[in-house]
Amino acid sequence: QVQLVESGGGLVQAGGSLRLSCAASGRTSSRYTMGWFRQAPGKEREFVAAISWSGGSTYVADSVKGRFTISRDNAKNMVYLQMNRLKPEDTAVYYCAAQDRNGGIYYYSVERQYEYWGQGTQVTVSS
Repeated sequence: QVQLVESGGGLVQAGGSLRLSCAASGRTSSRYTMGWFRQAPGKEREFVAAISWSGGSTYVADSVKGRFTISRDNAKNMVYLQMNRLKPEDTAVYYCAAQDRNGGIYYYSVERQYEYWGQGTQVTVSS
């Protein structure tokens, strides 16, 4: 069991940047694959980015490629999402999630593969 808490959301103007953080606690010794998802008002939750336990493999959605970067610091039990050149369409609640794959990374964009979820943090981008 692992608990996840997101932070770092807020209101930013288009073109600006935010860094989201996800703090993990509990069974942090497991080699979790970590992901970021987002859900805009009235929309389905969608995949944003994922990272393997080692950090050696990362994946990002086409909609954010070149603008968003996922990273992690296992010594601090933290996962980050650096968001640059934000657009109004990036407005959403952002969630971090974890799946136990023993260091591997599989089905990284599939929501139901993630066992643990944070409460979400709101990101609002104004035009």
